[in-house]
Amino acid sequence: MNITESCVECLWRRQQHLSNDPAYLSDIKKILDNRRPDDCSPYLVYLFNETYERHFGIRPSYADAKKTYNDFVLSKEESIKNQIEKAADPLKISLTYARSGNYIDFGALSKIDTCTFTDLLSNATFAKQDEAVYEEFIRECKNGKKFLLIADNCGEIVLDKIFLEQLKKEYPHLEITVMVRGADVLNDVTEVDAVYVGIDKTARIVSSGIGIGGIIYKLISDEAKEILDTSDIVLAKGQGNYESLGGHGRHIYYNK
Repeated sequence: MNITESCVECLWRRQQHLSNDPAYLSDIKKILDNRRPDDCSPYLVYLFNETYERHFGIRPSYADAKKTYNDFVLSKEESIKNQIEKAADPLKISLTYARSGNYIDFGALSKIDTCTFTDLLSNATFAKQDEAVYEEFIRECKNGKKFLLIADNCGEIVLDKIFLEQLKKEYPHLEITVMVRGADVLNDVTEVDAVYVGIDKTARIVSSGIGIGGIIYKLISDEAKEILDTSDIVLAKGQGNYESLGGHGRHIYYNK
């Protein structure tokens, strides 16, 4: 998905907020001015991160924040599962919970409010305009063989796990794979994070092979390409996955 001028301006302002170093900002401006028509925001941010580390060294780690929010949602796991099991359509309600998890995004917010997140979970609903898409999604799950979830953030991944457990219960024939980032990017999920929350007990975990906050086909590993190319149903979580995969002719369900 190509970026707009307003998106470019936002990317620039974020880098100005990050540092006022003239040499660093000059290099950032060069990246923006020389971007290609098919460059997406996650790719440009990847280049920004490389530039930052050349100027200032390794970026601050989000390891503590990732563990904090994984632990926070894990602490609510049993309660959430109980609510889901009481629902008329547990699979649908588990998907609404997984959608609410998109709130935990340090690429969009500098601070995550746990009260707001809890409220989002409590009020998770399925909009009427989404019903037709959900029905199509269910038909494809019934008829497909391979399901791929492209993960987004920590904390959210616990809700993804709960959703995938319901999906496996409803459609045990599905081979389920979760694709994660190949290296640390903000609070995005890596293989270590996915195993920590126990999603490996429900799904196969595959790395994208690169530390980009999205899925850029030409840069991901051959294994990741093969999984993406052969999956019958693909659900991509988060804005970064949408921006990097949208508009490339693939039939993907986006949850952003």
